[in-house]
Amino acid sequence: MNKDDWGRFLVARWTIYVILVLAYMLSYFHRMAPGAVSADLMAAFNASGAALGSLAAMYYYVYTIMQIPSGVLSDTLGPRVTVAIGNAVAGIGAIAFALADTLTVAAVGRFLVGLGVSVIFVCLMKSNTVWFSERQSGLVSGFTILLGNLGAVLAAGPLAAALALCSWRCIFVVLGVVSLALAVLSVRFVRNKPQDAGFPSLRELEGHVAHPERNTHWWQDLKGVLKTRAIWPGFWLNFGMAGGLFAFAGLWGVPFLRDVYGLSRTAAASYTTMTLLFIALGTLTAGWLSDRLGRRKPVILGSAALYCLAWIGLLYLPWSPGMSGYLLFALLGFAGAGFAVSYPVATEISAPALSGMAISVVNTGLFLGAAIAQPLFGWVMDLTWNGALHEGARIYGSHDYRSGLMLLLGLAVISLLSAARIDETHCRNMTVRKLKVASAYEN
Repeated sequence: MNKDDWGRFLVARWTIYVILVLAYMLSYFHRMAPGAVSADLMAAFNASGAALGSLAAMYYYVYTIMQIPSGVLSDTLGPRVTVAIGNAVAGIGAIAFALADTLTVAAVGRFLVGLGVSVIFVCLMKSNTVWFSERQSGLVSGFTILLGNLGAVLAAGPLAAALALCSWRCIFVVLGVVSLALAVLSVRFVRNKPQDAGFPSLRELEGHVAHPERNTHWWQDLKGVLKTRAIWPGFWLNFGMAGGLFAFAGLWGVPFLRDVYGLSRTAAASYTTMTLLFIALGTLTAGWLSDRLGRRKPVILGSAALYCLAWIGLLYLPWSPGMSGYLLFALLGFAGAGFAVSYPVATEISAPALSGMAISVVNTGLFLGAAIAQPLFGWVMDLTWNGALHEGARIYGSHDYRSGLMLLLGLAVISLLSAARIDETHCRNMTVRKLKVASAYEN
């Protein structure tokens, strides 16, 4: 490939990446936004803690259910059409959520948002496997999740500040319009693989033989992925680590600081913003370090152990709002970011043509964990709630929140046990390596 063709390749690759990652950042914003607008939602719909948790978790319910189908769609239909349809559905859902006058209509809108954005991440990661080198998979995965978390950061402090200028309904209408615009851009510019844009595959550009394409029915491929024993520790790692982390940062962190420590919404959101910023930094660091070491398991295991210590510190150390609080919330995010390395592991223990399905199985754990943890956190607090209200919103005490935090510590322990079961891939695709060994043996 000459210099001009290589330049066109880079333009195509980064254009596709930017469109997909913008949609991914928007999905993170939707995921985390209920934490900043929790009091508004409680007041608007006269909702209890469990009801609010269920409304916020509606996103996670449908997202969880759609992860396996998302993997199938990314490996069969491809990212281009899948993401375009997903953005359109999410846009309609965001507008419906913004205009809702009842909790039921809001739940339908939230359902549509979750349905639409549920396909984005898997398609983005699938696209990365064919547009970026395998040698950089950890770094690219970490950088991608870092950018996604910038969307989450916007849903914390910046959203709390924006609510002083306009209503939460106005903000979600704007989000819906942006999603619809991204749907149009996806159709216009996104391509499933380099060959669809007139280029050789990236492996061929690097002087290697292209990975074989799928040659069986998707159902047989999916069954093969689900039967792969090595993929399930990644599922449970995400269930315990990322699921609990996003349930707290995305919904209950702001009310916890508001009710227990008397912080304003904007001040409380600055702590969850700190967590989200350090998740972003941690994913990049974990991905880079994993590629640098040439190993995945030590990074994942160390991250899970540190994550458990962060929850223990949040529960038992005599911290308070200020420096000690910011340090604990930062540690929580940085330690929990190790889940990002589970995605390269998923692609490296599965055939390259089935990377979308492999990623979707691991990613299901994250959203199943959050879908269970968000309402369960509210439910355990409702059990001991003393009936206090403020402007229509329930006010919980420190004892109530302690029960919820113990629940999240339990999830952290699950992630540590799962990390110990992760298979080491040495940053190379194990199925391709096995084929090479078998071929050499036959020869």
